[in-house]
Amino acid sequence: MRIAVLFGGASDERDVSAASAAQVIEALRERGHDVVAVDAGRGRLSASDERKLFARRIDRLPPGRDAARDLPDVVGNSGLSVKEMDLVFLALHGGSGENGTVQSLLDLAGIAYTGSGRLGSALAWDKDVAKRLFRSAGVPTPDWLMAPVEADVVEAAIGFPVIVKPNGQGSTVGLTLVESVDELQPAIEHAARFDSEVMIERFVDGRELTVGILEGQALAVGEIRSATGPVFDYTAKYTAGEAEEIFPADITAAQASRIQALALDVHEALKLDDYSRVDFRMDAAGDFWCLEVNTLPGLSSGSLLPQAAAASGIAFPELCERLCAAALRRRSASPSSA
Repeated sequence: MRIAVLFGGASDERDVSAASAAQVIEALRERGHDVVAVDAGRGRLSASDERKLFARRIDRLPPGRDAARDLPDVVGNSGLSVKEMDLVFLALHGGSGENGTVQSLLDLAGIAYTGSGRLGSALAWDKDVAKRLFRSAGVPTPDWLMAPVEADVVEAAIGFPVIVKPNGQGSTVGLTLVESVDELQPAIEHAARFDSEVMIERFVDGRELTVGILEGQALAVGEIRSATGPVFDYTAKYTAGEAEEIFPADITAAQASRIQALALDVHEALKLDDYSRVDFRMDAAGDFWCLEVNTLPGLSSGSLLPQAAAASGIAFPELCERLCAAALRRRSASPSSA
């Protein structure tokens, strides 16, 4: 197949996107596919540019947005007609790459792409809307409020500690654990740097668990133990040695079955397609609380979804090929492709 791997863009997760793209491109070329790398801010990369960009590591902090451009530049000036490709592999994370914007453009152009469609992507990206859908599907999720809201209202309604985070963002960018009234407003202001809407969510103390979904099946449950504190933050996610990731998680068979069923309920409630990753907390009583869902989870060497797939007997190159095959099936089944 001829595959364009699209990554980068103006998202705060740009570095994570590049790391995912590097691994995906290597895996697909290993399987004999004709693969081109397309940076959403720079267009098609030469072999030399690929080597330079993909040699970089993910920094401990997310990159700024001032040096990046977004997808419209690729549409107009990429030097590559994606119509020449069999499909576009989306290695984008965050922003327009994950909120349904890119998916809408590709749908209009009639181009197959990996991941979920425009509606599911948009629903999952808006955390407030997603949590409402979790509850409609009977999936427990921590209570929450949306800013602006007074600290005394937060204290009365959900209590402290709370998690303050951008309503539309990934990789815990802009997220703060707030333990007292005095810390609330600075945390809201910090989160507002990354999105126009800010969520204030009850903090669930407990174990961090994650479930990958692939083609309608739940993968092995994973557990994340952060060395940086009670929150699995950006630094812990992307710095070697800052977190222990265990696949399969050390939970009972009944617990694994329960959390996998909840993850599938979330995937279906948000109308997601080929794959996703659903994140949970398990409290001291053994109850599961869904935090959010990732429609384009990371595919870098240390990412959780590839680890879940490996624990389920699926090697990384096979995972990438299955995502491509699912995208082509979805495209051929679409009424607009007839």
